[in-house]
Amino acid sequence: MDVPAVVAMVHELAEYERASELCSLTAQGLHAALFGPAPALFGHVAVVDGSVVGMALWFLNYSTWDGVHGIYLEDLYVRPSRRGAGAGRALLAELAAECVRHGYRRLQWSVLDWNTPAIEFYRAIGARPASEWLGYRLTDDALDALAAGSG
Repeated sequence: MDVPAVVAMVHELAEYERASELCSLTAQGLHAALFGPAPALFGHVAVVDGSVVGMALWFLNYSTWDGVHGIYLEDLYVRPSRRGAGAGRALLAELAAECVRHGYRRLQWSVLDWNTPAIEFYRAIGARPASEWLGYRLTDDALDALAAGSG
C-alpha cells in the first residue's frame, strides 16, 4: 500500500468534509496501524495507470446478535478527477468480497448527512441508511474525564 498517497487522500477527505483542522494523520502513524506487530486497520487502494486514485480504510467490528464479525469502513475516498469511473464501486466490491470470503455478515459505514453525491452512490449500489441508530462519540476532555472517573 502506498502509505504517503493514502495519508494525502485522508487529508483531502478531511478537507472535503470541512474538518481539515481535525486531521492529524501522519505516514508514520498510518504505517504503524497497518503494518505494526498487531495490525487492527486494513486498507485497499485503487490504482489507475500506476497512480493511487482511491482508497478504503477499514477494521473489523463484531455483531453480538449475529455472532460474527463484520467490516466497518472508516474511510472511502476517490480523488475528484477519477470519480465516476468505477474506482469507488470496485473498492466497495472488494470489501463485500472480503465479507463473503470470511463469513462476515455486514459491511457498514457512516456518511455525512449533507454529502448528497456519496449518499446517491451508496443508494445506487443497494446500501440503505440505518436511520434508527444514532452514532455517538466520546472524545477529548469528555473522554479524559470519564477515564479519570469524573465523567
